[in-house]
Amino acid sequence: MAEWTKVCATVDISENEIRKFTFGDTEVLLANYGEGFRAFPPDCPHMREPLNVSGMLDDGVLTCGKHVWQWDLRACEKATGMTEENLLFYELKEEDGNIFVDISKRLVYPWEEEEELDEEDFFGSD
Repeated sequence: MAEWTKVCATVDISENEIRKFTFGDTEVLLANYGEGFRAFPPDCPHMREPLNVSGMLDDGVLTCGKHVWQWDLRACEKATGMTEENLLFYELKEEDGNIFVDISKRLVYPWEEEEELDEEDFFGSD
């Protein structure tokens, strides 16, 4: 069942703005792409780059500034051929000038588990 959570008023987020909101252990980015809003996890699906820090939004296209992956927020799809993964999107609705996001299921990317390295792995052993 949907868990609709009020994020903010539509007037609280300017066009081409990306803002992070936290609800318990769930972080959500909200982007105003000019024609509407999109809600998605806070990190780039490529290398966990925080999109609220390095993401740039212009004319409906979100660009991760670290490796230049791009997504068309109007169509909810990759904007270029070099972008290998799509963003995950939370269901969103607008009611009475407010934005609500369904956070009943936390969206996460299937990053590969990174191996933990200790000093001996990094510097070698004698």
